Amino acid sequence: MELVALVKHDCPTCDQLLPALTAAAERGAPLRILSQSGERDTSEQAARVGVRAVPELDAGLAVSERLDPDAVPAVILLDGGAETGRVEGLQRDRLVALFAAAGATIDVAGLPALRPGCASVTRDPAVAGALAARRARAEGRIRSRVLRIGGLEDPVEALHDRGLTDGLPVVPPIPERVVAMLEHTSRDPQDVVGVLPPYGGGATVEKVAVNAVMAGCAGPELPIVLAAVEAVSREPFALHGLLATTHSSGPVIVVSGPYAAQAGMQAEVNALGQGCRATLCTGRALQLTVRNVGGGRPGIEDRATHGSPAKVGFCFAERLDAGAPFAGLAHDRAGLGADETGVTVFAGEAPRLVADQLAREPDELVASLAQGLEQVFSPRYRLGFDAMLVLGPEHGRVFREAGWTRSELQQALHLASHRPAGELVRGAGGIAEGLDPAWVTDPAFPVAKFAVPDRILIAYAGGDAGLFSMVIGGWASGEIGSAPQTANVEDWR
Repeated sequence: MELVALVKHDCPTCDQLLPALTAAAERGAPLRILSQSGERDTSEQAARVGVRAVPELDAGLAVSERLDPDAVPAVILLDGGAETGRVEGLQRDRLVALFAAAGATIDVAGLPALRPGCASVTRDPAVAGALAARRARAEGRIRSRVLRIGGLEDPVEALHDRGLTDGLPVVPPIPERVVAMLEHTSRDPQDVVGVLPPYGGGATVEKVAVNAVMAGCAGPELPIVLAAVEAVSREPFALHGLLATTHSSGPVIVVSGPYAAQAGMQAEVNALGQGCRATLCTGRALQLTVRNVGGGRPGIEDRATHGSPAKVGFCFAERLDAGAPFAGLAHDRAGLGADETGVTVFAGEAPRLVADQLAREPDELVASLAQGLEQVFSPRYRLGFDAMLVLGPEHGRVFREAGWTRSELQQALHLASHRPAGELVRGAGGIAEGLDPAWVTDPAFPVAKFAVPDRILIAYAGGDAGLFSMVIGGWASGEIGSAPQTANVEDWR
């Protein structure tokens, strides 16, 4: 049988109990006294309370980590390494019984019957984080290479100088932060989420968590980021092409379901704008993962002529309250249950506003929205590009009150975005761009803007005021480009 006592220098209760513990050890009790404090503080404490034997140092807090006390002083009875009892704080009668179980005695005369201790050093958030990171490294849960920087280097500037940022400051992904981030998923940190182009980088859960830390995620966003990485890594999304194109598009993440709000996402006022940490950081985390794991660097692999804010990170949550005209986009696309959350990723550019202040009937509003959709890529370009329409609540109400489904609205928009071939032919209206005249035998023949109705994705988000919706133009679609992908966030929680 062995007794281990843990103390620290700045604990008044430890000061009070330490002389009794030291005297018991000197009388032959099978007792080791370990200090959680540094060498100087421990020596000063021993001198202060009048004991000649200075406690051992708990090097690296290894014993404290293993025994994991909430408070000190803590006296633990071990039998062959297995714990059989403990007393935390000063509990006079229980201490006497614990020593008796070890075949020893302790003189507690003059000590109070009960006095609470102080929090163990291992309960300090910074220390607990460091210990958790050390355990995770030892267990192989985190394996990422550690970036060493000079003592005089600023970590934020060092990460920027090494090409690991998107141009904005990032949060240094120290192991403590990464391990804390990993607490927000049940998946093994070494599970591969996807393989990312252009260089085939394996995006493990750990590596995604590293980039989520850098992006500024608080933690609950991680399952959403993981689902987004899964979705963009699928071959039909054509992420390599999206990276290399001169077009301005990037991955747009639409989050549908109740977990969006739990993660802190705002689906109402300014849903596509600034102010909401969760949505901004989720979009940024995906882009940083693509850059740092897959290797898609602006100006090198990423060849966008102009780019757009969508290249930094584009994410928003759908507003799925009682006023929503349809189920969530992910729910319709993947058959998710109402209590589930999914993400849909779409290769899209920056959004543009479509306003109609007067339409009160669905057919009138469809005509306005269809004109907004005509601007995707070029009004003259047909069939090759997708679009996303983000309905605002006041526009959404028109379709909800009329009882329209998402499919019916897609069909109506598809039909309303047909144009006579004669208006689209090269040279019409003095515009060189357009259909080859050799293809146009009937100028009145209606030519569709989109290949099929479901190439118009429809989401619902925004604040209550304003008769506005948003159009997000897509990149090349279908077999010649990118197909939207939906993934279930529940798989990553």
